[in-house]
Amino acid sequence: MGESSLRPRRDGGAPQVLLIEDEPAIVDFVTRGLDAEGFVVSSAGDGISGEERALSERFDAIVLDLMLPGRDGLTVLKHLRAAKPQLPVIVLTARGETEQRVIGLDAGASDYVRKPFALAELAARLRAQLRQVPRGEESTLHGADIVLNLLTREVHRAGLPVRLSATEFELLAYLLRRRGRVCSRQEIQSGVWGYEHDPETNIVDVYIGYLRRKLAQGGRPAPLATVRSIGYRFIDDP
Repeated sequence: MGESSLRPRRDGGAPQVLLIEDEPAIVDFVTRGLDAEGFVVSSAGDGISGEERALSERFDAIVLDLMLPGRDGLTVLKHLRAAKPQLPVIVLTARGETEQRVIGLDAGASDYVRKPFALAELAARLRAQLRQVPRGEESTLHGADIVLNLLTREVHRAGLPVRLSATEFELLAYLLRRRGRVCSRQEIQSGVWGYEHDPETNIVDVYIGYLRRKLAQGGRPAPLATVRSIGYRFIDDP
């Protein structure tokens, strides 16, 4: 999928991605691959210079390795989230680093990709994160007694804050935009994670479970209904 499928920058150019990674082979692989997919890629080889560039220059997304010289990726991520809360950040983790992936998502990562990874997967995740909020859409989404703010990325239920990871936030926003409509697992996986349905994964069900636990407050269940054999639906009266 080429440049025409990507969200253009406001100035009409291709999306700008900063890769913060210290392994030259990965930098070369990602730069060449994303260039073919219609992205413009810049790179930084350590956490200090990467953070400085991410904060001082304009990028549409960041691809961030967690294991970096100079300054670790989690520290960089926390600083980026504080300064640029809406900037998509996809973290790269080594296979088996489950705890690091969870910490990264909780620290505000938009998504993660495990090494070794296929370039097509990384490109798909970037495209998913770069989808622009449709023009004219309100900055907040409402459903039941839940308010989701697309700009501040805050969620409240009955006036009380609900702390969600970046992926949980995107999943809730996806369902709120389709309030009352049944969304299949295939649709949700494509819309939130940016890649085609994999029948071997239960990632949608897992994250629905996370959302239900976090949205259930004061004895009230989360307004997420299971539609047997199909998927899920956001309902106004749980």
